[in-house]
Amino acid sequence: MQAVILAGGAGTRLSEETTFRPKPLVEIGGRPIIWHIMKIYAAHGITDFVVCLGYKGHMIKEFFASYALQLSDVTFDLGARSITTHRHEAENWRVTLIDTGLATMTGGRVARVLKYVQGDAFCLTYGDGVSNVDIGQSIAFHRAHGKLATVTAVYPPRRFGALDIVGDSVVGFREKPEGEGGFVNGGFFVLSPKVGEYLEGDDTVWEQTPLQRLASDNQLCAFRHEGFFQPMDTQRDHVYLEQIWASGHAPWKCW
Repeated sequence: MQAVILAGGAGTRLSEETTFRPKPLVEIGGRPIIWHIMKIYAAHGITDFVVCLGYKGHMIKEFFASYALQLSDVTFDLGARSITTHRHEAENWRVTLIDTGLATMTGGRVARVLKYVQGDAFCLTYGDGVSNVDIGQSIAFHRAHGKLATVTAVYPPRRFGALDIVGDSVVGFREKPEGEGGFVNGGFFVLSPKVGEYLEGDDTVWEQTPLQRLASDNQLCAFRHEGFFQPMDTQRDHVYLEQIWASGHAPWKCW
């Protein structure tokens, strides 16, 4: 099975970082967040990736072009114009990088890469969020219900403290509990290639008409995940993820 990763957006809410590089290359613990996402999938046996490029996509190509070299011990014989590799530690991944357009919406990006997808199902996720979701179980769930699409439903991460108010007086302050407001789209989809029938062009926003139509056609199921989930939408999110990684107990590190 393959995993398609949406990595083409401009990431304007994280402009402190994305002015200089695409959001999927923003690092957590010295490695790009897209690397963390791919490690999550690889831990569940998925090592064939299709990456939808857009904003500063050439930088993602450059990252993967030099990735194996950066992890290797090598000898460059300049006279013989040869390279000898002594130690190779890069992951055994197959990565297809596709330019899906600078202004293309998420659904349009999926439509553009479907011709590179093989088999009767594939995974899809965003290039800016990590989770300890059990990918293997989500795939088994998808195959069991037989519908065209599965979305991983997660509790939104807490962002704001909640005020306890009596009358006009604040009598307490507490952290906003996880899950307040119900489940939300956490990405980590499992899809049939037939979802292409719901995609109309570059302006198609995957999270809008396609998912709504799939739901109305009874072709969308929710795989509930009550564990860790954290997107990297803002600088605050980035700092939070860095702190978790530095603690040595990152929940998404399943490898």
